[in-house]
Amino acid sequence: MAETKREIERKYDAPAEHFRLPDLRKVPGVSSVVDKGVVELDAVYYDTEDQRLATDKITLRLRSGGDDAGWHLKLPVALDEGIRDEVQAPPSATLPRTLAGLVRSRVRGDALIPVVRLRSSRDVSHLTGADGSLLAEVCVDAVRAERADGKRTTAWTEIEVELADGADPAFLGKVEKRLRKAGVERSGSASKLARALAETGAEQRTKTKTQRPTGAPDTAAAHVLAHLRAQRDALVELDPAVRRDLPDSVHQMRVATRRLRSAFKTYKKLLDPAVTEPVGEELKWLAAELGIDRDREVLTERITGRMDALPRPLLLGPVRGRLRTWAAARRQGSRRHTVAVLDSKRYLDLLQTLDALLADPPLKPAADRPAAATLAKAALKDHARLATRIEHALSLDPGEDRDLAMHDARKAAKRARYAGEAAAPALGKQAKRFARAMKDVQTVLGDHQDSVVAREALRDLAVQAHAAGESAFTWGLLYGQEQASAADRERELPGVWGRAAEPSLSAG
Repeated sequence: MAETKREIERKYDAPAEHFRLPDLRKVPGVSSVVDKGVVELDAVYYDTEDQRLATDKITLRLRSGGDDAGWHLKLPVALDEGIRDEVQAPPSATLPRTLAGLVRSRVRGDALIPVVRLRSSRDVSHLTGADGSLLAEVCVDAVRAERADGKRTTAWTEIEVELADGADPAFLGKVEKRLRKAGVERSGSASKLARALAETGAEQRTKTKTQRPTGAPDTAAAHVLAHLRAQRDALVELDPAVRRDLPDSVHQMRVATRRLRSAFKTYKKLLDPAVTEPVGEELKWLAAELGIDRDREVLTERITGRMDALPRPLLLGPVRGRLRTWAAARRQGSRRHTVAVLDSKRYLDLLQTLDALLADPPLKPAADRPAAATLAKAALKDHARLATRIEHALSLDPGEDRDLAMHDARKAAKRARYAGEAAAPALGKQAKRFARAMKDVQTVLGDHQDSVVAREALRDLAVQAHAAGESAFTWGLLYGQEQASAADRERELPGVWGRAAEPSLSAG
């Protein structure tokens, strides 16, 4: 069973081999320094042959010794602040399935092999406050690193100061101030692994994949490809967050798929559609699969919020319990489904395809044109497409046809917004204003669509309640509120669109 903890620590280089810590009782807030003795640690670090994990500041090790022996996977959260999430699993001959999943978007189908072995003699001290609570753990590590093939070794001494759970992060600054007075400086390496790889010669120099020339930095190709690479990277980085069920991770991953797909459509004059369209279809598949989980989350939050706002006398029957049961049943199935998608060959093939496409992009002649004019023209074309859909939706009477038309307009607004955001590095404030205006339109249309989906769910809940002999009053009341909300958005849309359609926002 894997366990996760947030690790907040700072590393320092010991100024001498037999360095001794200064008196840390002089650190403000410290009442005592408790000597916990010396522990011997032995860890083998694993990575792909081309060290993809190390490139992304991820460490994977199997460690013996100490009170947390086993597999450790460290994922960066904020490296500049020394914050990482450490996922631990008990010792085993092979990498546990949970941890294997968390590195799959980087590793793909490649083998994980030993790269270095670190043996550390760790002298541990606990800094405690006046009430006896643990503030931080300070370790002086005498490290000996050996390359996996045994051909080169190195050794050094370093100090780690790890914040205790619940302690104030500012406390680390107080400890650092005291260490600096003793001549101790921050480590130049982000981790023991990074230093070991560099000093034993095991570090693989990143090999840049052969890429087609993309012209000068101000060409349309350079900007579009930078945008596409950022979204590809987001997919890879969000994969473990989705598997860990971190807040908003599914939504952000889905956004990355949509940004990629939208870019392929918006910039089809720059990138050969014969190559990008099949990739776009796979991105559409992935977004839909991720949507099963995300849409459930949004829907449950919306209905819960509506219910929380009702006066208690209007909550007739076991409505909260029924909603929880309904949401839990959908949640269990959707979570399993999402993880299965991320484990699928189809998804991993998509990541490989994106890598190949970006390594050798299918550029058309127009890709060498100046970025500003080319990206502005593409964004304005998406704006015109949105205008057509908005006008069509507003021409329809309220009802199912208008609901569908507004949903189509919502997708067009999202695409226009993404076009504006992608153009911002080249066009600056003008593109940012354009994107904000498109977002305003998207928000109105999105809330309308959420109301349509919520009404379908509320009707299902009312039917279930009625069949169970419960009152369906509350579900009907919530349904009526959603109807009113949708009508409000329909009345709001012309004004929001009028502002988004102003020439100053869409001028090239």
